[in-house]
Amino acid sequence: MVDAFIGTWKLVETVNFDEYMKVLGVAFATRQMGNVTKPSQIISKDGDKVKIRTESTFKTTEIIFKLGEEFNETTADDRNCKTVLKMDGAKLIHTQKWDGKETNFVREIKDGKMVMTLTFGDVTAVRRYEKA
Repeated sequence: MVDAFIGTWKLVETVNFDEYMKVLGVAFATRQMGNVTKPSQIISKDGDKVKIRTESTFKTTEIIFKLGEEFNETTADDRNCKTVLKMDGAKLIHTQKWDGKETNFVREIKDGKMVMTLTFGDVTAVRRYEKA
């Protein structure tokens, strides 16, 4: 259930994020900013709509969606994606598709932390968040 993810989460640890951004094709300057910012994710729910707001000193993005329904997403690095989020057991799966490519973010709660595993091709990054 998405309810486990509701709240404000602050980034505390990142592994291999620069390599992940590099294979996505993110420009050097944007990668540098992405590597030093510590964004917060604010996840909320209103009826059957879920909102994920990612805030940092660099950029703020927000998506509002219904689980299982595709929508248009403009990412922090300005990719225009067809996106769908769905629950798979206790995991929140976030899939972005653009230009024949696909990346996935898997959010799950482990030991009270939100762990987000990002995968593009054979490159994986992990970002860990603590509840604020």
